[in-house]
Amino acid sequence: MSSTTSGPPSRPSAPLEPGRPGSTGPRRGARVALAATLAAALVAVAAGCGVTRGDDSADLDMWIPNSPGGGYDQTGRAAVGVLDRDNITGGDIQVTNILGAGGSVAMSRLMGEAGNEQLMMTLGLGVVGSTYSFGVDARPHDATPLAQLIEEQEGVLVPADSPFQTIDDLVAAWQEDPGSVVVGGGSSPGGPDHLFPMQLAETVGVEPVDVRYVSYDGGGPLTSALLGNKIQVGFSGLAEFEGQIAAGELRVLAVSGEERVTGDALADVPTLTESGIDLVFTNWRGVVAPPGISEERRGELIEYLTEMHDSPEWEQALADNGWTDAFITGDDFEQFLREQDERVSATLRELNLL
Repeated sequence: MSSTTSGPPSRPSAPLEPGRPGSTGPRRGARVALAATLAAALVAVAAGCGVTRGDDSADLDMWIPNSPGGGYDQTGRAAVGVLDRDNITGGDIQVTNILGAGGSVAMSRLMGEAGNEQLMMTLGLGVVGSTYSFGVDARPHDATPLAQLIEEQEGVLVPADSPFQTIDDLVAAWQEDPGSVVVGGGSSPGGPDHLFPMQLAETVGVEPVDVRYVSYDGGGPLTSALLGNKIQVGFSGLAEFEGQIAAGELRVLAVSGEERVTGDALADVPTLTESGIDLVFTNWRGVVAPPGISEERRGELIEYLTEMHDSPEWEQALADNGWTDAFITGDDFEQFLREQDERVSATLRELNLL
């Protein structure tokens, strides 16, 4: 397995303007800049940056729509690791990180690879949201849906020296003055790290439009923002932060699933429901291929992922990362993607972001 990175440097994709509670989406200038980025990316593909191989090639590319170390990266590399170790595809798999705009740059490039049968891409709820936030017309269900792989609960993270010792402390501060708390997530508006704090705020009686949310392009930039005290609270999947949590640099106030997360570092962290907050929230990740591939090839790619899913190595990856098995394929996954698209668009309309 080889690895490359493509795209602009990872950075906050929708910086919050000071003194503007509820600034959750990119401003007009950001949309214009993104349009130029997308155009450049598509021109690069058209000029030959896309991968083209003969029909008989067993090699594959796996694109990751955010920075190394992020949730998509962890899921994609874990899947590729099993596919490689068990020689399931019969060829080599190259992993490429495509950075930019919460995954919408990668999504646009994937749509430009129509008919490429040697390409797959990981995605999740964050990519669904980013296509809306950054004005991309294509949706994940417009690609070739292959398989949903996992579900993952989110955590509420703070720096070690944060005055918030419990989730109740955060809720109290929010309720007293929502604008006094700056929160962030590793996805653009409409993604899981944005939807989670908005739903949490609404559940505890805080207007979501009053939440000060800053968007970062993946877990790496979000970690830097937390440790650099640029934001006070982070919302994200926890697998990306294990090192900082174990080292005592970050603390977790609560987790969003129905049950506590296993493992020594998080075993004592309560769920929201244990803390008296009636909310359960989960993220998901899956794999798609470009549009326009043959049904025969779609079936082959689904078979690869099914064999991977059924292996002991993948079962171990689920346990190691605290992921919940949520495997569905083909048409069932396409229907799921359409439902997730409606979930995201409805929330963005409620926040006046569409």
